[in-house]
Formats: sequence, structure tokens, C-alpha cells
Amino acid sequence: MDFRILPVTPFQQNCTLFWCQHTGRAVIIDPGGEPHIIEAAITELSLTPERILLTHGHLDHVGASAEIARRYAIPIMGPHRADAFLIDALDVQSRMFGLPPVEAFQPDTWLVAGDQIQVGNAQLDVVHCPGHTPGHIVFLNAAERLAQVGDVLFQGSIGRTDFPRGNHGDLIDSIKQRLFPLGDDIRFIPGHGPMSTFGDERRDNPFVRD
Repeated sequence: MDFRILPVTPFQQNCTLFWCQHTGRAVIIDPGGEPHIIEAAITELSLTPERILLTHGHLDHVGASAEIARRYAIPIMGPHRADAFLIDALDVQSRMFGLPPVEAFQPDTWLVAGDQIQVGNAQLDVVHCPGHTPGHIVFLNAAERLAQVGDVLFQGSIGRTDFPRGNHGDLIDSIKQRLFPLGDDIRFIPGHGPMSTFGDERRDNPFVRD
């Protein structure tokens, strides 16, 4: 499996393309906005997008979902149903951040822990990691030791929990009990900023280090 990170929107949110190198089949994770950037990368790489995957319901991670789903006639999958209240309130989120309204949508499929998503010959496992939002999920490609963790964990930091229904204790538990046990060698793409590994964060991140 290969990937490309596409920072989009004024929040520089890491929309990520994951694709199977053998088939060119791809998923678009967290298309937060600026669909022209995402579509240009798909064309450049000659990919065939099969679905949109969402880590959680915040506007900067889902804002272009409806437009891109319609453009490629593909389903939207995720996040966990516990984030439905955020998906239902995209207009409120837009006003809160002073951004233009985005097109409303409903996911075709809500995801739960243990779900598996096929991407050509590759597979992504779903890990439910509440805290930043109650329905936040992480996508793991165990074969390549690679994860897209959204806003759960960052290089040197962790996700905010001061948004509606955020929970600091749940977030710490998600990182320490659900992510770190997957292995120090796993590289991860955060929702914003540079990549890191679970091992580096377990050793050095002041919020969750041993």
C-alpha cells in the first residue's frame, strides 16, 4: 500500500490517499475541503477511488465529502455512529469557524471497531479511539505498519478535548490502550502536521509518554 498526504483548507488538514500499488484502487481519507487539490492528485497518480473514509465528524475533516462522493460516485464510510451529532450539524460548525456552508451528507456506512476495509489487495482495520470526539476511528494497515489516526495523536501532542463531547480521559486511554499496543514501529499520519511513530510518541510525547 502506498499513500500521499494532501494538506487542505486553512487548517492544513491531512487528507490522505491510500492505494493498492498492484491495482490502483484507492480510498480518500478525510477530504476536508479544496476538492480540486484532491482530484488533481487522483488524476496525476492514475488512481481509481472506491470510497471515502472519515476518521471523525469535524468540519475540517469532512467538508468536501459530499462533493467528492458525487464526483466519483463512491460511498462515504465512517466515522463511528457516535459522531452522527457532528455530521448532522455541519452548518453549525461552518458558522462557528466563520467558513462558508458545506454540502450536507449522511455516511453510507457507519464503522465500528474490528471492521475491515479492502483496498485492492490491501486491507485497512478500523480501531475505535474515542476522546477527541466520541466516534473517532483510526485506520490501520497492519501489513505496512502504517496508520491514519486523525486528531487522536500528533507528533509531540494529542487531540483537543474541549470540543462538544470530547473527553480527555477517553483520549488518553485510546492512545495508551488501543494504539500503542499495536507496536512501536507503526508510522502514523496525523490529522495535522508531520508523521511520527507510536514508539517515538510513547517515549517522548509529554502527554502520553511512559
